[in-house]
Amino acid sequence: MTGPAELREPDLPRTAKVRRRGLRTGWTTGTCAAAAAKAAATALVTREVQHAVEVGLPSGRRVSFPVESCRLSPGGTEPAGAGPAGAEPGDAVRAEAVVVKDAGDDPDVTDGARLTASVSWRGEPGLELDGGVGVGVVTKPGLGLELGGPAINPVPRKMITEAVGEAVNLAERGLRVIISVPDGERMARKTTNGRLGIIGGISILGTTGIVRPFSTASWLASVEQAVAVLAAQGEQSLVLCTGGRTEKGAMALLPGLPEVCFVEVGDFTGAALRRAMQYGVARVVFVGMAGKLTKLAAGVLMTHYTRSKVSTGLLGHITRVAGGGGELTARVAAANTARHAVELWTEAGLLGPAGAELCRRVADVLARFCAELAVPGRAAPAGTAPAIEVIMVDFTGRNLIATFPERAA
Repeated sequence: MTGPAELREPDLPRTAKVRRRGLRTGWTTGTCAAAAAKAAATALVTREVQHAVEVGLPSGRRVSFPVESCRLSPGGTEPAGAGPAGAEPGDAVRAEAVVVKDAGDDPDVTDGARLTASVSWRGEPGLELDGGVGVGVVTKPGLGLELGGPAINPVPRKMITEAVGEAVNLAERGLRVIISVPDGERMARKTTNGRLGIIGGISILGTTGIVRPFSTASWLASVEQAVAVLAAQGEQSLVLCTGGRTEKGAMALLPGLPEVCFVEVGDFTGAALRRAMQYGVARVVFVGMAGKLTKLAAGVLMTHYTRSKVSTGLLGHITRVAGGGGELTARVAAANTARHAVELWTEAGLLGPAGAELCRRVADVLARFCAELAVPGRAAPAGTAPAIEVIMVDFTGRNLIATFPERAA
């Protein structure tokens, strides 16, 4: 325990990625939007209300959805030659269909959302896709989407185009599809959309079309996306926070930084650092509580509970280095949790020095990880490693315990 901690970034176990069979998978907003768009397009072409619809997933799998509602609007406003051959005045030129999102057993804020597609004819062949009420508008760079356009990600765009193409030959006819989500603006308040510059509603998301219960993949993707957005706005400081409480505390401690600099990293410190290196971020500040900091100090860069445990033996060694006696060192080494160790440090008046030593060790691990990434030939592009700072806060997230390097008073 006297030498540098071995760096480890374990993968999640398969069960943490997929979970047990008892949990139901669900459908992404992208899949539901594609289903609604196809149902509306089919209704427009056939002039018949649709009650069910089938679409393809990126994997090639076909899935069916009930259509919650479907209605046709009479003609009179379609561009000349836009509608189907033989259409008479008064025939439907607009159709609307709704598919309700079922997120399965995932605690998704968009579960139950009414993905609504309004489809109408246009004068030119091809598909024009836009967002309506409740679908966010992109206002910041770094998302890979057009500024001012709807927050409909590339895979859902492709799924919508392919689904509609099953109902209409888009090489010969043109359709305009508007995706909307009633109550989407309220749902978006519970997401990080505002910070990412997505205003006015939710994002239409999905890469596989399937929502896996309690999936960590979505969190990992959001961390990587947040770093990309920060970099696209020219920010050079990335503040990694382990959760909501530490994020609030970090914002209070670093009031000069814009909100976009703060990222809830969860268990994915290694992935966040890799992306920071990719974008040339100059400064990384890690803000956390004792438990997560202890895992990082032990060299573990992916701290999911299934892949890492708090080493109270390491905390015992830190106690000795910080000036604690043999009895206290033994008690800390035998502590039940990191929180218990903090309580013992507090009782002994050693919280400040021990916290500072813990932060120093975390900073060393993060700096070595970045230095290894900077070596030419590694997965991340070679470059200059960022300056590393570590801040330890208490279990409310509001009070600073220690930092490394030591902050000026």
